[in-house]
Amino acid sequence: MTVTFLAAETLVRTSTTEAVVFWILAVIAVAGAVGVVTAPKAVYGAIFLATTMIALAMVYVAQDALFLGVVQVVVYTGAVMMLFLFVLMLIGVDSSESLVETIRGQRIAAIAAGLGFGILLIAGIGTVTTTGFVGLAEANAGGNVQGLAVLIFTRDLWAFELTSALLITAALGAMVLAHRERFERRKTQRELVIDRFQTGARATPLPNPGVYARHNALNTLARLPDGTKEESSVSTILARSDNGNGQR
Repeated sequence: MTVTFLAAETLVRTSTTEAVVFWILAVIAVAGAVGVVTAPKAVYGAIFLATTMIALAMVYVAQDALFLGVVQVVVYTGAVMMLFLFVLMLIGVDSSESLVETIRGQRIAAIAAGLGFGILLIAGIGTVTTTGFVGLAEANAGGNVQGLAVLIFTRDLWAFELTSALLITAALGAMVLAHRERFERRKTQRELVIDRFQTGARATPLPNPGVYARHNALNTLARLPDGTKEESSVSTILARSDNGNGQR
């Protein structure tokens, strides 16, 4: 009887407009998440992930969690994801490279982590369905930002500080792992050029797309002085325009 009453109370709290908004945004978020793992190119995956994050931010706002919604847009979507997207667009990532498993067993670990997260998500939804929402009124007391500040810096201060220390430790660990100690003298520009000629490597920089062609587009292959096409002038993730006059 108590469970039924609480479930009914939970259903009454959710208005029709809020439910419609939630299901529309939930479909967009799930579709974006599926697109992240099924996209053929890394740039498309980053765009799908940004779409999912924006949908989640709107869900937070609809649930009166204004602070989380703003943080989701400003920090994750606006800063982190756009940084990833711009880096991918600048350096380019071949689709064949993204399929290479650089760490042994990472796919099995990812599947196990996904299943574990799915179980936790189902358990959380089941708990909310049977017991109702807990802590929302307290978090929004006097305003969402003020209520969260009171909870974080009073009752949950220890967990907040511990999480901060964990993130700082993770950042320091990543820098230590990425650091490479130099055990030899840095070569001068003259020595590098001599090494290029001795090893038969390319002595000059790669030409930009469209050099000696009629159109200076990113997908237009550059032309060498003898008229031949330079394949390395265009990223492999782009559809190359390689006809005789430099046009598609």
